[in-house]
Amino acid sequence: MLLWTVDYCPRMSSARDYDLLLLDFGGVCLLNPVELHDKATEMLQLPAGTFPWLGPVDPSTDALWRDMIAGELTERDYWALRAVEVGKAAGAEFDTRAYMTLLYEPPTSDLIRPEATAVVHRALTAGLGVSVLTNDMRAFHGRDWESGIDFLQMVDHIVDCSDTDILKPDPRAFARAEAMIGVSADRMLFVDDQPGNVQGALDYGLEALWFDIANAADSWAEVASRFGL
Repeated sequence: MLLWTVDYCPRMSSARDYDLLLLDFGGVCLLNPVELHDKATEMLQLPAGTFPWLGPVDPSTDALWRDMIAGELTERDYWALRAVEVGKAAGAEFDTRAYMTLLYEPPTSDLIRPEATAVVHRALTAGLGVSVLTNDMRAFHGRDWESGIDFLQMVDHIVDCSDTDILKPDPRAFARAEAMIGVSADRMLFVDDQPGNVQGALDYGLEALWFDIANAADSWAEVASRFGL
């Protein structure tokens, strides 16, 4: 598995190194929208392959995603632009919330990576803490949707930056998570699919791991190995 390595040198770890697994949600636990293109085209009655951009699954297909990773637009901007594109293909007007509703309603277990559920269950059984630090869950999906996702009922805390609009990688987002969870940063392993958020976590003092959506199963295996699970 190719791991993001800028300013980060992985080290050997064991469950004793951490007390808590801190997870980004979208992409790490929840399937990324580009992984649901087939669902979108089916529901909108569009030809298969209508949306060739594959974001983190294959950045070579997606100049807009590359611009986002380079910091030229925010992730919220990226999905807003893609929502408009999807809507136009269907002859409709979509904003981000409408696009996310199309893909993620109703809130069902198949939207969650099975590896996420398995590793989190093992971590909790082993007496480790598991919490979520997300930028956009309530902004994109709403609280009713959140309450319908069984996976989210497993975790100890959900820290949603939508509540404050102080988003990762702002250090204040990590400070808020640390305060709400009650575990010091040096006892957490943070996992995120956005390189900028990983770097922000490292700068704050968290141990952090980049999650490769293109190799999601391998990425979850790496998370499990860090905890000896």
